[in-house]
Amino acid sequence: MLITGFPAGPWATNCWILAPSPNSECLIIDPGYDSLEPIKDILLAQNLKPVAALLTHGHIDHMWSVTPLADSYEIPAMIHDADRNLLSHPENAISDAGRDMIVQLGGKFQEPQQVTTFSGVADISLLGFKFSILHLPGHTPGSIGFFLNEHETFFSGDVLFQAGIGRTDLPGGDISNMQGSIQKLFRVLPDSTSVLCGHGNSTTIGDERKSNPYIQDWIKHD
Repeated sequence: MLITGFPAGPWATNCWILAPSPNSECLIIDPGYDSLEPIKDILLAQNLKPVAALLTHGHIDHMWSVTPLADSYEIPAMIHDADRNLLSHPENAISDAGRDMIVQLGGKFQEPQQVTTFSGVADISLLGFKFSILHLPGHTPGSIGFFLNEHETFFSGDVLFQAGIGRTDLPGGDISNMQGSIQKLFRVLPDSTSVLCGHGNSTTIGDERKSNPYIQDWIKHD
């Protein structure tokens, strides 16, 4: 299995590329701002062919480049139905400062030609990988995480960080939903699970159970 990633753009959003091996097809997770060239470099270096772009949620820092990426490779973008509107209207879920940044960076948004949506918990197979799609609202209504079952690897987006959680104060955010989503994660995922976050360092469920102040507070009430 090949997993590689890099922080992209002014928000340092982690973009992940997952493949069974070099010289194979691959999945691209969260292609944010200024991620296209690094993605192309990795695809060339590893001789990879993308077959889908997966989005953990619809915030601009995670989906800025999804339409040009998906359309240029003629692949689907995959997102939860509750966040689909953000593909063409990301301003509905960001702050005033974020809207200003869209203008400054010249952002223009429309849906990719191919969009696949999820509506809840789902189990899917892609490239021989078995994924559980976990609906984890709170950061956005359609926030999801991708749990790679057989390898105990979880792509958390902005739900769970090392020593933190995603913010809930933007439009569509909800602290009560976030608490429920965090409690769900720590019921479902084993402590050995590697967590590849939307920003910052990777971690494990076990480490976060021990040291993340939000987890320690919320799990006591689960």
